[in-house]
Amino acid sequence: MAKIQMKTPLVEMDGDEMTRILWKQIKDTLILPFVDLKTEYYDLGLKHRDETDDKITVESAEATKKYGVAVKCATITPNAQRVEEYSLKKQWKSPNGTIRAILDGTVFRAPIMVKGVSPTVRTWKKPLTIARHAYGDIYKDVEMNIPCAGTLKMTFEPSDGDAAKRQEEVVFEYKGPGVAMAMHNLEKSISSFARACFKYALDTKQDLWFSTKDTISKKYDQTFKLIFEDVFEKEFKAGFEKEGITYFYTLIDDAVARVIRSEGGFIWACKNYDGDVMSDMVSTAFGSLAMMTSVLVAPDGTTEFEAAHGTVTKHYYRYLKGEQTSTNPMATIFAWTGALKKRGQLDKLPALEAFADRLEQASLDTIRSGIMTGDLAGLVEGERPAPVTSEAFLKAIRTRMEA
Repeated sequence: MAKIQMKTPLVEMDGDEMTRILWKQIKDTLILPFVDLKTEYYDLGLKHRDETDDKITVESAEATKKYGVAVKCATITPNAQRVEEYSLKKQWKSPNGTIRAILDGTVFRAPIMVKGVSPTVRTWKKPLTIARHAYGDIYKDVEMNIPCAGTLKMTFEPSDGDAAKRQEEVVFEYKGPGVAMAMHNLEKSISSFARACFKYALDTKQDLWFSTKDTISKKYDQTFKLIFEDVFEKEFKAGFEKEGITYFYTLIDDAVARVIRSEGGFIWACKNYDGDVMSDMVSTAFGSLAMMTSVLVAPDGTTEFEAAHGTVTKHYYRYLKGEQTSTNPMATIFAWTGALKKRGQLDKLPALEAFADRLEQASLDTIRSGIMTGDLAGLVEGERPAPVTSEAFLKAIRTRMEA
């Protein structure tokens, strides 16, 4: 059988630990036998990021801007323990944070739903999409360890030297050692985030919710709220009314309560950190962290597809001991299919799009047939199937693809 041809490469960002192992298995078992795969490869494994002083991460993001579509494996954001484990030069920043800052996009995450695996939240009947702002906040923060008593100030020095624009605030009077953190954001990025959310809601014909804590954060969070209101009123209100969908703002704590009581079927827009936390909560409640799609959409249409979970460290340590693992590869499979589908759309390659759709369907049908990894087997209603290894699951999908 002739392989499906590609015109333009994907940017391929390899990652860490168990997801790196699955990455290769997915390519070898499910993609390379069917597609003449073209990628521009970047190794974002932690050791290689350390060897390049993290320049490889920046290069991968710039390549994504050039080619328009990327697919990314899960990566480690190192803490102190990881620095020691991998003998790193320093605690490098989150690669996702670096890439998202360069692309200035919005992350949309939605659960992969399959019959027989019901959400933990019994009221949820439809997918719930998280729209996560992908710039700034804690992911581009500046932090200090405060060694002793003293005064912490935040100062803004205008580039034009206008003294009237200069600002200085006393943050805190320390009586002893402590810690401090400063965060920033940009009106341009917040506006792009708002437009991406409203446009996605119109494209998918879903209601849009947005939540912050503007009652406490009267400048930072309130800026988000006001920009969303302004963009909606001026650019999207008429379109929403025409489609019969709504825009709803509420405080983040109220939003959490409302989401739990809802049926789903809407988009929940969140600031960067809120979206990080809530997407994990939503994916777990829908079945598994490995059953969540994730796509970063930049203002110019550049897209990066990734798995919305970590590197599955515990399974990786077992793998290193020679043990078989039952690690769910679905999110990583859907990252690849999303990227291939987008590449096919841009390059007008219907065969590539059809292949991506077929691989997704074969993966879902494999689960529906009772062949699944351990995380899902424990959630099945009624008689529970015996879990299979990751390798066996991928081979079962391959068999369906070849049928």
